Amino acid sequence: MTAPINAPQHDQFLRLFSEHQPALHTFVRSMLSNRNEASEVMQNVAVVLWQKFESATDFRKWAFGVARLEVLRFLQNRKRDRHVFDDELVNSLADSAIEHEGRHDRQREALEGCLQKLPPAQLHLVLSAYTKGARIDELATQRGQTAMALYKILHRIRQALLGCVETALVQQKL
Repeated sequence: MTAPINAPQHDQFLRLFSEHQPALHTFVRSMLSNRNEASEVMQNVAVVLWQKFESATDFRKWAFGVARLEVLRFLQNRKRDRHVFDDELVNSLADSAIEHEGRHDRQREALEGCLQKLPPAQLHLVLSAYTKGARIDELATQRGQTAMALYKILHRIRQALLGCVETALVQQKL
């Protein structure tokens, strides 16, 4: 018989897990050589997090710690495979991923802000061009342009976004 679900606690867990799941998955993936292994470990991480969740004050830090332990447990179980990273390397990769995660978050936030500053037509073009499955040649045809002309426009927009992101990151440090 399973314990009854505490609805407010369940809702809080789902919100926190949903917020941090992409970063957790990236973190786990940085320590494993295989996408399928990372997905398997993420399933275990989600189960352990839910089983041990008690309204953690720093959910992200706690979840990353659990993820690290689950990766190490997974690798320990696979130790017979000579293609498995040793614990020291996995811990080094985990430390590096955590160190860079904050920087990636700041870069993503800056990019989101810069995208919102684009004129609507440029924003629509960027979103259309970088949607999964989008093809530049088809988009160019729809716009009555050559693919090369569209690539040049996108290049200029990317350069402007890069400058905007760099400026935003410098301003964050002030």
